[in-house]
Amino acid sequence: MRKWGDRLQKVEQLAQSFHQNPLTSRYKPRLWPCQPSSVWKLFPRQSTAISFAQSCKEVVHVFALEKENASHGQRIYLVTSYSELWHYYRTFSQSLMHCYEVIPEGAVCKLYFDLEFHKPSNKDRDGRAMVSMLIQYVCDKLLEVYGVECSVKNVLNLDSSTEEKFSRHLIFSLQNAAFKDNIHVGEFHLARTHNLDHGPQMKRRKQEDLSFLQVKNKDGRDCLFVDLGVYTKNRNFRLYKSSKVGKTAAFTVAEDNQFVGKAEKGTSPEESVFLASLVCNVSFTGQRILTWDVAEENEPKGKMNHHQQGSASHSGDKLILPFVIEKPSIRRWNYFPAEQLLVYDIAKYRWCENVGRFHKSNNIMIVVDLREEVWYQKCHDPECRNFRSSSYPLPQEICVSYILSLDEEDQAYLMDDAGNIEPSQTPNQAKQRTAESEKTPNVWGNEPDDQEYLESLNDFEKSDGEISDQLLLSCMADFDS
Repeated sequence: MRKWGDRLQKVEQLAQSFHQNPLTSRYKPRLWPCQPSSVWKLFPRQSTAISFAQSCKEVVHVFALEKENASHGQRIYLVTSYSELWHYYRTFSQSLMHCYEVIPEGAVCKLYFDLEFHKPSNKDRDGRAMVSMLIQYVCDKLLEVYGVECSVKNVLNLDSSTEEKFSRHLIFSLQNAAFKDNIHVGEFHLARTHNLDHGPQMKRRKQEDLSFLQVKNKDGRDCLFVDLGVYTKNRNFRLYKSSKVGKTAAFTVAEDNQFVGKAEKGTSPEESVFLASLVCNVSFTGQRILTWDVAEENEPKGKMNHHQQGSASHSGDKLILPFVIEKPSIRRWNYFPAEQLLVYDIAKYRWCENVGRFHKSNNIMIVVDLREEVWYQKCHDPECRNFRSSSYPLPQEICVSYILSLDEEDQAYLMDDAGNIEPSQTPNQAKQRTAESEKTPNVWGNEPDDQEYLESLNDFEKSDGEISDQLLLSCMADFDS
């Protein structure tokens, strides 16, 4: 047994040496073998992270991370999938506890609200009642303006309140409907809160209806319960279960939440809440795209409104128009970041590959798959609802893979197997470490007493001595700890 104890001690020393001088590269997160290959990359700049995400063949998204003890406002940008983030979000709660969803510019998204007020300055206000009134008001407006039915069961209600501040996030999961982007969401909110309806009597009625939105800030000045500053390009929106850096109040499901989500097979209830909380978690299939523009209320149906005219100047239109002939135009475009799809509604052009002729009344749509770098035609005609044409390659000069040449040095951060996020090695450091490792003897193969270990093991196996299963399990537990 003495030889066995010496051997065990030597193995522990070798294990410690291995941890200090690993033979493999830094840890790269990966889900179970049944999952597709994972992407987990960290960038110092948001623009680089977005460009990399757009170049990936995998379905990935961009998230912003805040680190404790980092410079104020400094963020690191993570590119990964929803499932991968959730897997490690629970494991590395310390390094991922201040996490934000990046809402890409122009991305189709859910209707969402950021609600807050200073409690000491609004002692007469009932936050829960205000949230309930707002949800009912918005549901009424969705039905009135868009014909979209909605109830409190479609609204995920998250709470991050403290003794000093009332704070909620509301995320509307509408059935088969979403907004064109968060700028249109903001315009919809702005129109409702600023009483843009016409007529003095209508104005007075709306002011009475929305009086509950008026609150006081810390200085006692009037302000809105709804934060209208969260509808900007590439907005960072704090995630469920995350807190602000330096704070401990994380978003949790509110006590008065009545949201009823559809749990997918193999998805836990908590993960279902996480997925429902993601503003850009919207699929292309079967979605009705909602838009808002002031000019829409004053123009007759059928006339191209200001938004539609403006959308025709989008830079991506140059990508599509060369493929379409007979003086067509782009009526509108929508971007779905979940699938990396640009969808163009084509006006004055009805040729359908499915029927091999022009439709009499229904126009077509061109779908650009940025991940696969192809485009194909779909149709608004009910008979062609499930049809998708052949795929055609995009010109190389407009492909992200051609434009983007990502250097590994751009990934300035790495996460180790303990969840710590640290700056990655510079090329000089990597070369220096490689040179040092070449000088260092192989701790696993060149030890002079390796033969003694083998002899000790053989002697033990030939002996009648036995080691109980309990002792082996105990040794393994000590080693793992």
